[in-house]
Amino acid sequence: MASTCTHVDEIVFPEPHSWGCEDCLAAGRQDWVHLRLCEICGHVGCCDQSPGRHATAHFHGSSHPVIRSYEPGEDWFYCYPDDVAYELSEAPPGPSHP
Repeated sequence: MASTCTHVDEIVFPEPHSWGCEDCLAAGRQDWVHLRLCEICGHVGCCDQSPGRHATAHFHGSSHPVIRSYEPGEDWFYCYPDDVAYELSEAPPGPSHP
């Protein structure tokens, strides 16, 4: 595991595409546990504890390296290739959803 994320310069703080997991909603489901926001394109996917594991699936399909928690009050980031979680002091507040 890396001690730092080598993909920080790719983060663009995009607007979320959805209020919930895009892939679950498209399948008519809302059974996710937690949501994650792709910091490259704005895709909203569900976490690995959710049945769909769509945030990780998005990484594997797109190679977008960094996600951010899309949960109220959480401001952490995670880099898949470097396997490191972190916070950014210069990051804007995390997006909120209903």
